[in-house]
Amino acid sequence: MTKDPKRQIVQRVTRNFLDILILRLIQIEPMWGYKIIKKTQRLFGINIGHGALYPLLNKLEKDGYVRSQKIGNRGRIRKVYDITSKGTRLVDAYYNFLKEQLSKMDIEEV
Repeated sequence: MTKDPKRQIVQRVTRNFLDILILRLIQIEPMWGYKIIKKTQRLFGINIGHGALYPLLNKLEKDGYVRSQKIGNRGRIRKVYDITSKGTRLVDAYYNFLKEQLSKMDIEEV
């Protein structure tokens, strides 16, 4: 392998759970799309294109995980996304699942 294993895991998890990652980011602070793109680049080394991000944000909003509000800032209108209680419950379920998986030392046969 030429890549760092940790980086490979981060990229795989990020790609497969991009919706959870976005919810986690906006749970910390409400954000607009471009800021989400920049944060994921800086924190995880993942480049999310506008064509992937905005349809996902629209789906998250349609499904009730986020809400948006148009806010003016220095003559510019930004659509800022914030997490809902339903979105928070999804993030909590994700964390609980990870905790369960990490706490098991062996995989039990069923």
